[in-house]
Amino acid sequence: MNRTVVRGVGSYLPAEVLTNDDLSRIVDTSDDWIVERTGIRERRRAAPAETTSVLATRAAEAALADAGLVPADVDLVLVATATPDYTFPATAVQVQANLGITRGFAYDLQAVCSGFVFALATADAQIKAGLARRALVIGAETFTRILDWTDRGTCVLFGDGAGAVVLEAAAAGEERGVLTCHLRSDGRHRDKLYVDGGPSTTQTAGHLRMEGREVFKHAVGMITDVIRDSFASTGASAETIDWFVPHQANRRIIEASARKLGIPIEKVVITVDRHGNTSAASIPLALDTAVKDGRIRRGDLVLLEAMGGGFTWGAVLVRW
Repeated sequence: MNRTVVRGVGSYLPAEVLTNDDLSRIVDTSDDWIVERTGIRERRRAAPAETTSVLATRAAEAALADAGLVPADVDLVLVATATPDYTFPATAVQVQANLGITRGFAYDLQAVCSGFVFALATADAQIKAGLARRALVIGAETFTRILDWTDRGTCVLFGDGAGAVVLEAAAAGEERGVLTCHLRSDGRHRDKLYVDGGPSTTQTAGHLRMEGREVFKHAVGMITDVIRDSFASTGASAETIDWFVPHQANRRIIEASARKLGIPIEKVVITVDRHGNTSAASIPLALDTAVKDGRIRRGDLVLLEAMGGGFTWGAVLVRW
């Protein structure tokens, strides 16, 4: 079976920066309190006119430019988001229209913070099945729109942004590309991380609610589970990977996961200090950062992982 390779990567961040000191004027918190517990120092907030589809479109344009392609080269647009512009249509079809793509298909995927990993695995499978040749896989969120700004346990954690990759079917024998994908979910944990609204319940968008200690307790074990499966299926290991790009939720979770797996912190890409938790956008934002600053290079073995509400969790191993 042919490989699916990453042809380009791009991202977009809103201009407004919210520092921890800014938040201390909104809610009872401080820079020291936030940094000690999360590692976050600042995050971005989208302007009123910057909807999720706008952020996604900007990231997609950057990824296409990096790939040296034009929108007409793409026949699948897949957007991972928990904060769509509308109940329907899908954010992806808005991105498709914004880019002027008139062929192929587009849809959204909802797995919260694991969304990008799930979307990458889905697009990889559809390309391998011959349903598409080139795909834009985008993680985009405007989480600041669903935060309770009186809840210091959640409003300090999240930010807005978007990241994207262009995937392409590779020629037979290509060693680069997506090597393995492992996805999990367990709906018994819904109450630990959820939004208390929706069309079928309250007819409102609702606000994010989280039991932080419970999420932390489950996160490290779940994350390491799918990573070990990735290693077992490919023969890779903590020693042979070049970069670990985790979901950027909390620095303590990232560091604890790396320690448990034996991955040196020098191999871990961390952007949570600058971006906060951008849910489905966090991995492609971190990828774009590490590619642009020269850390991730062609041929590198890159491990991606995420965990999100549901719970959902997953890992993807890519030869860049």
